[in-house]
Amino acid sequence: MYRVGDYVFFENSSSNPYLIRRIEELNKTASGNVEAKVVCFYRRRDISHSLIQLADKHAKELEEEKETPTEIELTEKQKHQLRHRELFLSRQYESLPATHIRGKCSVALLNETESVLSYLDKDDTFFYSLVYDPTQKTLLADKGEIRVGPRFQADVPEMLQEGEPDDRDQTKLEEKLWDPECPLTNKQIDQFLVVARAVGTFARALDCSSSVRQPSLHMSAAAASRDITLFHAMDTLHRLNYDLSSALSVLVPAGGPVLCRDEMEEWSASEAAMFEEALEKYGKDFNDIRQDFLPWKSLTSIIEYYYMWKTTDRYVQQKRLKAAEAESKLKQVYIPTYNKPNPNQISVTNGKMATVNGAGPGAYHAAGGGRACESCYTMQSAQWYSWGPPNMQCRLCVSCWMYWKKYGGLKMPSRAEGTEERTSPSPASSEPRARSHVPRQSNHMMPMRNSGSPKSSMKTKQAFLLKVSRLTKMARHMCRDIIKLRRAARRPFVPVNCGAVKAECKSSTSRRRRPGPPAPQHGPPQRLLSSYLHVSVCSYGVFNLCACKHGLTCVCARWRALDCGSKCTCARCCLG
Repeated sequence: MYRVGDYVFFENSSSNPYLIRRIEELNKTASGNVEAKVVCFYRRRDISHSLIQLADKHAKELEEEKETPTEIELTEKQKHQLRHRELFLSRQYESLPATHIRGKCSVALLNETESVLSYLDKDDTFFYSLVYDPTQKTLLADKGEIRVGPRFQADVPEMLQEGEPDDRDQTKLEEKLWDPECPLTNKQIDQFLVVARAVGTFARALDCSSSVRQPSLHMSAAAASRDITLFHAMDTLHRLNYDLSSALSVLVPAGGPVLCRDEMEEWSASEAAMFEEALEKYGKDFNDIRQDFLPWKSLTSIIEYYYMWKTTDRYVQQKRLKAAEAESKLKQVYIPTYNKPNPNQISVTNGKMATVNGAGPGAYHAAGGGRACESCYTMQSAQWYSWGPPNMQCRLCVSCWMYWKKYGGLKMPSRAEGTEERTSPSPASSEPRARSHVPRQSNHMMPMRNSGSPKSSMKTKQAFLLKVSRLTKMARHMCRDIIKLRRAARRPFVPVNCGAVKAECKSSTSRRRRPGPPAPQHGPPQRLLSSYLHVSVCSYGVFNLCACKHGLTCVCARWRALDCGSKCTCARCCLG
């Protein structure tokens, strides 16, 4: 049974990890299906490498700010798995079918008073401390925090003994605003407050702007009865040592009655409507309300208006409407346990490994039949699942497969994942439904592989052969300083500077064409080319491109003597 407010796993792809969402609403569609309006949470694998570095920097600063830093040194495995538990809250909403729910989980704001190991000790438990904006690609610190510790709790001094002097600075202490032991009786105080309300009502009748906002006597009297009028009257009494005659003269000075107005009267109707719209969007996040809707208002003014607005009939009406809407919506939904076979599940047929919806019975026999789990390296499991693209022929055991689906990574840190952390991943798409089909390279997913969709495992791809020209083979040996084969192989998407390679080849060719008695050398390029062309090495070692495009040509006098007469100096043409 799933209810509004539950944190749940959603499955949008059979091979990708689960999505983590919080149910905000459960709505029944016209076709009778149930859709869940959910709040999106993002994993570390879903955001860019630059934002990951920013999040790690923020976590390091929080650790340094702690008064009592954690003395427990985490192992590499614990640090690796702890990254899988970190999420990023967002204000993005989406609607997903309720039938895609695959279980409950727990997500909480990072508690600074608890050990981070407490999140690893609990299954399906995650934490967050930052808010991710998928549109702007930014990370912000969450405003909410548990304010526990010496930074927030006051140190209560010991009680002074009788007759002991008070050495505290009185100017820094609280100011007394009312004396409960004043000489006035309660009846006299109430009569004075009635006079103050009457003066406030009369002052609003004389004020043009107030008469427009409160055209009737009842509205003016209600506005004059607000707390701002009562506070002004009681402050006046206390300031004048509870002298009623002096206080009355202050309420009605020579220039006319004193008008006291609070935020409810200062705000216009359009500003009030904008505040209600912002409150519906952001909740009680007053900083964002001020930044996006009411930048000309101070934060104090917005907060004061909010608590006064909660005492109005407008707030009561909206609360009743929301309660009525909540009654008409679903509060919970029952989703049976999902037990259909996963397309990535590997079956055994005649001792050979094969996927249920995979490439064929022999796909996992040659290299996958005896392969260990890619995460825990076990050789035995009740069930195996294909992991990654089909050409990699990787697999996971049952335990590691469930860990991959829930936490979006492998249990054990690997060297390839360490390499991934140094390379920049492709940013996640802002569309949550399109993210499952985008191959990623991030910190805690499969190393140097895309996630592989079920379509790729079911569809047989057409093979192709990339044939390398002889010039390319020669360039690999002649331009080793420029190409750097090892580095280029590790970064296949970085283009090779072909212009520099061509310039190096031309310069080396021109150097070898210079006149003079060349020294007979048999370097590695010449030996490679002679073995490839099945001819003996030229004693002078001068090679050039062939006019007939067959490959390389020796342009020394010895090979020219063997010219076949077809205006071609190719060794293959001459000796063939």
